[in-house]
Amino acid sequence: MFVQQLQPIADSLALSALVAALPLITVLVLLGAVRMRAHHAGLIGLAVALVTAWLGSGMPVTQALSSAVQGAVFGLFPIMWIVVNALWVYRMTVRTQHFDVLRRSFSRLSDDPRIQALVIAFCFGALLEALAGFGAPVAISAVMLVALGFDPVKAAVVALVANTAPVAFGAMGTPVVTLAQVTGLPLDSVASVVGRQTPLLALVVPLLLVVLVDGRRGLRETWLPALACGAAFAVAQFAAANFVSAQLADIGAALVGAAALVAVPAARRPASADVRAAVLTGARSEDLDVRDSRRETVRAYAPYGLIIVVFSLAQIPPFKDWAAAATQSFDWPLLDVAGPDGKPVGGNVLTLPLVATGGTLVLLAGLVTAAVLGVRARGAVNEWLATVHELRFAILTVTSVLALAYVMNLSGQAATIGHFVAAAGAGLAFLSPVLGWFGVAVTGSDTSANALFGALQVTAAQQSGLAPELLAAANSSGGVLGKMISPQNLTIACAAVGLAGREGDLLRKVLPWSLALLLVMCLIVLGQSTAVLGWMLS
Repeated sequence: MFVQQLQPIADSLALSALVAALPLITVLVLLGAVRMRAHHAGLIGLAVALVTAWLGSGMPVTQALSSAVQGAVFGLFPIMWIVVNALWVYRMTVRTQHFDVLRRSFSRLSDDPRIQALVIAFCFGALLEALAGFGAPVAISAVMLVALGFDPVKAAVVALVANTAPVAFGAMGTPVVTLAQVTGLPLDSVASVVGRQTPLLALVVPLLLVVLVDGRRGLRETWLPALACGAAFAVAQFAAANFVSAQLADIGAALVGAAALVAVPAARRPASADVRAAVLTGARSEDLDVRDSRRETVRAYAPYGLIIVVFSLAQIPPFKDWAAAATQSFDWPLLDVAGPDGKPVGGNVLTLPLVATGGTLVLLAGLVTAAVLGVRARGAVNEWLATVHELRFAILTVTSVLALAYVMNLSGQAATIGHFVAAAGAGLAFLSPVLGWFGVAVTGSDTSANALFGALQVTAAQQSGLAPELLAAANSSGGVLGKMISPQNLTIACAAVGLAGREGDLLRKVLPWSLALLLVMCLIVLGQSTAVLGWMLS
């Protein structure tokens, strides 16, 4: 048995924490300063984590390697299993041109560009984030806005800023699922607290979007539809995260937010010629004038409805019990780790929810989607394989980062850093979202930031007397605000709208909003750690 040590280096917590942080420092420097590709940085960081676990923490080489393999397995299943199947569903809608039908349907909801920005970038972007994530919502939303006549820079900025509130529950809840796994906290507990933080962002973001599109006039004329959209989104996200399913939080929020938006009479009023002339500076796509049949429109919306149905059925007791019975748990080979207190850690056992996982449920919905959209079996399989190929570098990045996280967690390195960070005391609650923000800004992924810093946040919380669920959730909630300034997302946005090489211009436009919203989130978490907002967690 390997017993974790909190101060393995010269019996000094500070020195031990510095050595333990080398894998994180390596990844962050390679990504942020060297600008190395994420999957290369992840693999090098993993190598550093293995060496520091062996030489610094005294973890046997076989156990260090075994923990890395377990992390990689978790990265493949259920994490990338969710992402691959979700993106597969989207690719089938593109293959059958039903995605174009959906785009045209959105354009007919309103001719006001400020409302179109809310429908496409905020509501539909959240739906795409729920299904795929990993940059897809930004690229697709920006392209759709340009097709409507938006200036490319404005379209990219709107898409980046809109991609905030849904990120923590993106890709069928992948970030919070990862957070729960690496921290050992129950998924329901983590999702519940995140669901009491990010909805507050949803109240603000739509108002910010209409300002970005049309300045003060946009806020003055469309504040009511924007507020209705944000409030409905927030309520639905809160309700789903706390009482239904973390995997359904963004899907439900996106649909409810869109319904509330179009229900407001002001959202359906034609925009004035002055507004359209001021906002729309590009050429409008001609295919928007194509009239689609009701049958094709229903088929275009069907994939998202099917996912909701499948996930809802999975919550019914008979189905839920059957799925739970299919879950497999077993002792992970070559791994026998105890915490500093001498008790075995939960990482010695691997649990595989073969059916009761978002990826499998999305796969089932995808099979029905293929039939509804008329995709033959061979075509569906080819699209699935093409999806894996498209995500090959993302798969390598996620598996290497999770392997690194597991090595750091099981070797005790994360616990050492957490004990050291806990010295921040009461200020830890305020700074906690900043760590998540920084992690996502560098890695481009809330999932990766949660894997890297989740266990550290929990350890620091336990040592400082704060609620572990609060700081774990703060890591994810703060992280979503780093998404808009991550090099990965900036590059995706520029490439999507034909602005290659102008990432710096976009960064200067979105950085102030990222920092302002981060400050809001820091104050929210600080308040939730005290009696001021502590009632929100009860």
